Amino acid sequence: MLRLQSDSSDRWLAQVDSALDLILIDHAHCEKKAAGTAMNLMFSYIENEDLCREMTRIVNEELEHFHLVLEMLRQRGIRFRRIPPSSYGRKLNELVRKLEPARAVDRLLVASLIEARSCERFRLLSERVTDAALAEFYASLFESEARHHSTYVRLAGYYAEPADIDRRLGELSQAESRIIEEGDPLPRMHS
Repeated sequence: MLRLQSDSSDRWLAQVDSALDLILIDHAHCEKKAAGTAMNLMFSYIENEDLCREMTRIVNEELEHFHLVLEMLRQRGIRFRRIPPSSYGRKLNELVRKLEPARAVDRLLVASLIEARSCERFRLLSERVTDAALAEFYASLFESEARHHSTYVRLAGYYAEPADIDRRLGELSQAESRIIEEGDPLPRMHS
């Protein structure tokens, strides 16, 4: 369903265990960035009414998630602050082709892969964290992230044929797998 070609590593799980506070702070930043990505797509492809409608829904959901994570931080006495991001999103976005409509396809598929990886990691967090409220929170996010993944893949269909989308999604998913395997020394949602 998620079109990922690898699972999260024990290395990432060790980062979660050693720095859950930083993972939570980064998660808030990721929700904010996800809303920004959807907003940017809406501005870039304003002529596509279906895309704009879906991006509006995603922006609203991601901002709602942002506020929920901020509340989780507040409840745990963790100060929300700026932290350096992982290189994951930057590396994925470097793969986006420059010319339209291929650019639209890639932007949508990169967003879909980020949502898919978040979905996978939320499931892992829901199974791993010992705080029952936090585990329940992460389990509750799984469905919306999976839906966002599917929405982005579906919307790519406005800009390419299904076979081309499947091929490109496979290529990008392979690259995503290599990026996630390389990892990041910083404990982050996508490290």
